[in-house]
Amino acid sequence: MKTGARTLIEALQREGVDTIFGYPGGVVLPIYDELYDSSIRHILVRHEQAAAHAADGYARASGRVGVCLATSGPGACNLVTGIATAYMDSIPIVALTGQVPTALLGNDAFQESDITGITMPITKHNYLVKNAADIDRVVKEAFYIAGTGRPGPVLIDLPKDVSMVEVDEASSPPVAVSLRGYQPTYEGHVRQIDKALDLIAEAERPLIYAGGGVILSGASAELREFIETAAIPVTTTLMGLGAIPGDHPLNLGMLGMHGTAAANFAVTECDLLVAIGVRFDDRVTGKIEAFAPNAQIIHIDIDPAEIGKNKKVDVPIVGDVGRVLRAMLARMKKRGDTANWVNRTSTWKAQFPPAYRDDDRLRPQYIIQQLSDLMKGEGIVISEVGQNQMWTALYYCFRKPRSWITSGGLGTMGYGFPAAIGAHFARPGETVVDVAGDGSFQMNIQELATVAHNNIPVKVVILNNIYLGMVRQWQELFYDRRYAYTELSPVDFVKVANAYGVEGMRVEEKADVRGALETALSHDGPFVLDFRIEREENVFPMVPAGAAINEMIGVRNP
Repeated sequence: MKTGARTLIEALQREGVDTIFGYPGGVVLPIYDELYDSSIRHILVRHEQAAAHAADGYARASGRVGVCLATSGPGACNLVTGIATAYMDSIPIVALTGQVPTALLGNDAFQESDITGITMPITKHNYLVKNAADIDRVVKEAFYIAGTGRPGPVLIDLPKDVSMVEVDEASSPPVAVSLRGYQPTYEGHVRQIDKALDLIAEAERPLIYAGGGVILSGASAELREFIETAAIPVTTTLMGLGAIPGDHPLNLGMLGMHGTAAANFAVTECDLLVAIGVRFDDRVTGKIEAFAPNAQIIHIDIDPAEIGKNKKVDVPIVGDVGRVLRAMLARMKKRGDTANWVNRTSTWKAQFPPAYRDDDRLRPQYIIQQLSDLMKGEGIVISEVGQNQMWTALYYCFRKPRSWITSGGLGTMGYGFPAAIGAHFARPGETVVDVAGDGSFQMNIQELATVAHNNIPVKVVILNNIYLGMVRQWQELFYDRRYAYTELSPVDFVKVANAYGVEGMRVEEKADVRGALETALSHDGPFVLDFRIEREENVFPMVPAGAAINEMIGVRNP
């Protein structure tokens, strides 16, 4: 006989789980007792939200399912922001939560919360396990659901008595998953593929709009071959950065609210838009009726619910984008000459690069450029949310998939630092840098204890303007500079880092930027850099809310 907790740990081991990010509590003590002697590494975070973000960062960096663990009630509820973040960005994690004993369910017992009810809108699926004999099956299904089709988070809620009860050790785990109601479509319909190829062959001004789905499906090589074979310019979403090397001649950069002028002009002028692994998010499209107004649209996505949801599509193709692109490459037809269109988009790219005032002041764009130059396309760069995120997206040259990790759909402040911890354990031999704002960093600053305790060599680059920078920018541009509650009190982040046992350095002069970055990157443990940047530096280009994406502040129309 073995306990439900032991059954759980063995099931996780069969799924190849090597790391769990968690925080113990009363009802999960049986699980933690089994973890104590298991081969699975447990990373003790200092807040459950950080456990979910770390599992998310692990998943994004590795392509595998990340795992987090929390106790019932407040512990489980503290996972919610991280679960929602993963859900919005289609990231595969399995969240394990403890629950009060089954006899107390619904009685408002101590530290009881209906976590399956709470998370139903933000999980791909969830389970309340009431019978220990179901644990093997549930775990196998959870990992299958989380990691297949359009990925996403799955939650497993385990009452304490289910973890403690004994089950027959001779019972065999399920061999395969069979779910009648869950059958993702992977292969694109051949007739739809042929229709798409006909449109591509006829288009004079085609454009590819690629998103995070390309990276999730491992289709970066196929996308690159496709754009080079068809000679079509490409623009990517925030989540798609790295799918195509940032310095590829056909790459116009990121599109949308803070996208490049070349990308936004190209979307507005194209006559065919090939959308691959995207969801036509409002931060990309701006005024939806003015988005690609003269274009026919092909949309390739594994989730049929996304096709036509926000924008009418002429040729829908449901399937895994990697498999669909391979099928399209195999059936590619001779197409017309796109040289004039490519030259036009290249002219925009040369004429309107992301730009800032390059003077003697300490500006964040310069810091990101120096970081990019030092990293040379290697390692993993993670961001928090806000101006720091957009400056990194615009000025860092991402050359590989899974080299860029950020919270896109939910825009979760405090995400980056714990996600960087998860990324380190996914790829321990690589340099991991978290680019942060001073506001975002303070959201999960307690994880300095986690990196110190485990000597996790994450480097934190704080772009410190002593503001909630992006909100302040909106107040400057649209609220007559009325900075209502966006100015923060100054914090000595170096002293805070030192108090946790982490090395740090404050930088106030432009001349010291490269040396400081080199010092941090060469340090064999965690390191915090506090860059005191120009306080009212803004992110441009910027499309005001409700405007068309070619109506950019900071860029004149060609």
